[in-house]
Order: sequence, then C-alpha cells, then structure tokens
Amino acid sequence: QVQLVESGGGLVQPGGSLRLSCAASGSISRANAISWHRQAPGKQREWVATITSRGFTSYADFVKGRFTISRDNAKNTVYLQMNSLKPEDTADYFCRWTAPGADYWGKGTLVTVSS
Repeated sequence: QVQLVESGGGLVQPGGSLRLSCAASGSISRANAISWHRQAPGKQREWVATITSRGFTSYADFVKGRFTISRDNAKNTVYLQMNSLKPEDTADYFCRWTAPGADYWGKGTLVTVSS
C-alpha cells in the first residue's frame, strides 16, 4: 500500500504561480508513472501530466507550456509547477501512482484561481 499526500494548493490570482507536491510513503522509483489529474466542480476528473520512472514527461494540451512535472527520488516527491494560472485551472488536483497491479490516488489539494 502506498499513501500519497498532495500539498501546495491555495488561492492565487490569474497569472500567478503555485507548486504542488505529491509526497509518497514508498519509493517513487517503484512506480511506472506518477501523474497529476484534476477535477473542477461539476466536471469529470481529467488528466494533467505524467512523469515516468525514466523521467519522460507528457502534458495535456491545455497546460503545455505553463505546467511542469518533476520528481525528486530522494524525497519520494513529485511536483507540479503551475505558471500563468487561469480561472479555468481551478480544481482539486490529485496525484496518481501506477505500477503493475497497483493504482493509488491521493486525496487532493484545492487550487483556486480568482481575483
């Protein structure tokens, strides 16, 4: 069992930045991939970004050029740097750990982009 704890959410003005963290109870090097997803009020959860065990990254089109996913294996933590935030980025942000036979989610951290 792996526990994932997200942090770093909060209220930010449009155009601002936040860095989210996903701290894992186990070694993140054991995951095939760790992803960020988000769910806005009244909408379905959607994928945001992924980083693989080899460090390859991929992004949803709506965050390309604004968000950056990274990992610190020594701290067992994955980050999501979010720049140029827009009101439509308002959502609960969740991290997800996947490996063969394993699929874990954190409880999320709320990001609100508003003036």
